[in-house]
Amino acid sequence: MAEDSGAAVQVRMQVMAQFVKDMSFENMVAQKGLTSSEVQPDIQVGVSLDARKRAQENHYDVTTKFKVSNKNKVNGEMLFLLELEYGGVFLVENVPEDQLHPFLMIECPRMLFPYVRRIISDVTRDGGFPPLNIEPVDFLQLYRQEVARRAQAQAAATPLPN
Repeated sequence: MAEDSGAAVQVRMQVMAQFVKDMSFENMVAQKGLTSSEVQPDIQVGVSLDARKRAQENHYDVTTKFKVSNKNKVNGEMLFLLELEYGGVFLVENVPEDQLHPFLMIECPRMLFPYVRRIISDVTRDGGFPPLNIEPVDFLQLYRQEVARRAQAQAAATPLPN
């Protein structure tokens, strides 16, 4: 909530739509015919985010991208690979311009996460594995890491004065 001339201005966020943009699941265990005694799973989850302004005023597209890989600790071979792009269309009002980017990259993905988690759980179960309930994602920490990475990349690209 922000203060503006003594009157409180209420931040408004509304999910207008949410949807699977793209998804793939590959079950290498079924393809190769491995037995459960040959499998020791090592699951890795990668997350990336994207946000874009839509033509409609105060509307934004936010996309969460999850890449879940499960390799066999025994030999390093892939057991399954799941890639999911899940998007939402958000109406966001009364957020100061300097706070809009973090809002879109932190708060909006938080709203989408429970649905992403359910899809990943269902797809892994339906794909022949135990349902995978991924841990909650700290989108604030993810945002901070990306800002730091960009600052470091920019500093490295800036030429040193002679």
